[in-house]
Amino acid sequence: MAAVIAKEQVVNVGQRAGLYRTIERLQAGGLITVRQTERDQQYPERTVYEVTDEGRAVTREWLEQMLAVPKAEFPVFPAALSNMLLLSPDEVAPILERRAARLAAQRAELERQSADAATGLPRITLIENEYLLAVLVAEEGWLRGVISDLRDGSLTWSPEMLAAFQEASAPDSAAT
Repeated sequence: MAAVIAKEQVVNVGQRAGLYRTIERLQAGGLITVRQTERDQQYPERTVYEVTDEGRAVTREWLEQMLAVPKAEFPVFPAALSNMLLLSPDEVAPILERRAARLAAQRAELERQSADAATGLPRITLIENEYLLAVLVAEEGWLRGVISDLRDGSLTWSPEMLAAFQEASAPDSAAT
């Protein structure tokens, strides 16, 4: 049997409590409703939900918005890059090499999952994996270039260099 591509790679469902709160909000908003509740003595109660007509309309609205409009998201990595100058280039290079190795492992796993997917599946069923793979490949390539620049000295900084730049770019206080 072919491997199933898991949606948790693109949707954060890691915290069960958050999922239950989301279900409560969707239900309170009239976007989902309870279809049935099942009880088996061996298992906890199971509730099956279904999407309402209003839920379908709102989902379509959300989906169109998410597909059409780039959203300003604030991932941790660019924030870390903007503070990287707090370390020395010699400290940063091995840290970024560890990230590059992890990205390579993630890429290899995603490639494996895609290769193991059922043959003949329509492309649309794996489109998010295709996107994730493209992003991983791009970040990995960019990261390797930065690491190379750190190693050959074409990307460098020091506290003295940064202080001199700050001093040179400060407005002349005597001119006021």
